[in-house]
Amino acid sequence: MGKDIKKVVLAYSGGLDTSVILKWLVETYQCEVVAFSADIGQGEELEPVRGKAEASGACAVYIDDLREEFVKDYVFPAFRANAIYEGQYLLGTSLARPLISKRQMEIAKLEGADAVSHGATGKGNDQVRFELSYLAIDPSIKIIAPWREWDLNSRTKLMAYAEKHGIPVPTTQAKPYSSDRNLLHISFEGGVLEDPWAPPEEDMFVMSVSPQQAPDQPEEVLIQFEQGNPVAVNGEKLSPANLLAKLNELGGKHGVGRMDIVENRFVGMKSRGVYETPGGTILRIAHMNMETLTMDREVAHLRDSLIPKYAELVYNGFWFSPEMKLLQTTIDATQENVCGEVLLELYKGNCRVLGRRSDKSLYRMDFATFEEDEVYRQKDAEGFIRLNSLRLRIQSMLNK
Repeated sequence: MGKDIKKVVLAYSGGLDTSVILKWLVETYQCEVVAFSADIGQGEELEPVRGKAEASGACAVYIDDLREEFVKDYVFPAFRANAIYEGQYLLGTSLARPLISKRQMEIAKLEGADAVSHGATGKGNDQVRFELSYLAIDPSIKIIAPWREWDLNSRTKLMAYAEKHGIPVPTTQAKPYSSDRNLLHISFEGGVLEDPWAPPEEDMFVMSVSPQQAPDQPEEVLIQFEQGNPVAVNGEKLSPANLLAKLNELGGKHGVGRMDIVENRFVGMKSRGVYETPGGTILRIAHMNMETLTMDREVAHLRDSLIPKYAELVYNGFWFSPEMKLLQTTIDATQENVCGEVLLELYKGNCRVLGRRSDKSLYRMDFATFEEDEVYRQKDAEGFIRLNSLRLRIQSMLNK
């Protein structure tokens, strides 16, 4: 099979797994390997990755800054939908995979590569997300998933392979879990977290302080929206990536956005994950409250019924599917008037809304007031209730 592959584009992080994979691809398939690293806000200096990839045998290295595209074209669309998986997970990893896959496929075309490869294991969701995206873009692409092929099925074997081939390996003791970070979140899985009864250690967290250690004084944050997208924080207009980074900073400072979840993976097993999503947590609360003021009731209820399906499609890897396109178009049509400002208070892990205002507001104080008004005839409610109770009254009469 190796002779069938001439050039592979590998999604490369520079960690132990993908460093071993790069060398393994060269040796196993006798092919050229192009290493691709995406900067989506993981907070690490990626330039050293270039030298490491070249030392491991890469014929070319791409390091692309995709932070603005990630937030503008993947995070914001999902937050316009208020997407949340199983009521808790804000889809941080799920939203990044289609973007990485898309750019990887663009590089494959540029390089004339006939295959792509990733470091996702055969147990997880990421293999599905990567490969569904690859195949939606080019059904003829060949895919190499080393974790489903090789016998290097333990960290000990990976370390031994790395040492044998002169691949630099971490000298410090490995953290007892795996993590994945981008501008939206950081996730922790595996190792000590595989026991769902065991609480995470405080020193594990990266993006947020513990609520107990957060400032004793609350902080107010003003977020401005235009057509469902946040455009400014505290009066300062910011690009999508810079805006999310700002909210991460504010939320992290006050211990907002920590979540400990047992979720259902697409492949069928349950998995325990711990997440930090400070900026995303603030953004979702603000957006939902902006909608309460500006969105029609029936439109809101219909859109809300689509959220579980939308989140499931994102989680399961169907970002580039026709049904996803349909859902996004529908949801975006609901956002035209979601404009205005929401004022929130951050305090010791909590994010609460203090106020909301909009030029597109459907809220009318003259209709809603408990004081005397001249626009609503309360006697009309009698007929409204009598008509709505008709089928209930008939049912009761039948029962008697």
